[in-house]
Amino acid sequence: MIDVDTLQAMLCERDSDLLRLIHVADGQAFQQQHIPGAIHVAPAELVSGTPPASGKLPDVGRLNALFSRLGYKRACRFVLYDDEGGGWAGRFAWTLDMIGHRSWQYLDGGIHAWIAAGEVTETGAGYHPRPTEVSIQLDPAPRATLDDVRDAIDDPNQQIWDVRSREEYTGERSGSSRAGHIPGAVNLDWLALKDPHNQQRLYENLPQLLQNHGIDLNRRLITHCQTHHRSGLSYMVARLLDCQSIRAYDGSWSEWGNQTDTPIAT
Repeated sequence: MIDVDTLQAMLCERDSDLLRLIHVADGQAFQQQHIPGAIHVAPAELVSGTPPASGKLPDVGRLNALFSRLGYKRACRFVLYDDEGGGWAGRFAWTLDMIGHRSWQYLDGGIHAWIAAGEVTETGAGYHPRPTEVSIQLDPAPRATLDDVRDAIDDPNQQIWDVRSREEYTGERSGSSRAGHIPGAVNLDWLALKDPHNQQRLYENLPQLLQNHGIDLNRRLITHCQTHHRSGLSYMVARLLDCQSIRAYDGSWSEWGNQTDTPIAT
């Protein structure tokens, strides 16, 4: 994780052939305001879009097209940010981990922190690096499948972290045909990880926050939400806290809650 001052120093010494400053946001929002030199990535580029589990990872062909557009090289250094406190930036961080690229950093607070610090922004289409020819190879380690989640339910060495709202967790509200939560899952809403009174920066004492809610970074963790957007933040938080065994269930509740045979608690 880096702050605004660190990013500013990096941009002043920028080697544009290696640094990729990624702003994940709606296209209109990006064009209205972004950090100079940023490359736009739309959230839709990071998900399959295929119902019911529309948040699953895109196929390799789409990933090749995305990273070709970004001018991807193995030596690239990515700095990620968004306009919501880390959900989409975290989803991009997970995507980088999925292609085996670990050289990434998160700008704490994203565009909100940048503007609050008095730094300049620009409008328009942003930076377009020269496209490269890429051939993505997926690393399965950061990803949990539906069967992986089933296996984790009764495994004392594993823990499931549900970052949906309390109402979704209890079953009072659902975006799928069935409501509730995965048996044994621990609920800590993604909104609790970021501070709305501090430009959406991450809360300073995250290890204590997680411990207070029963989330054990020493166990093998699987995190999810409805479509693996909100859990992009929880995945990234665990990674920033040096948890090496975190996995994201990209099928999330949109897959689990639309199955007829998955166990559900309320």
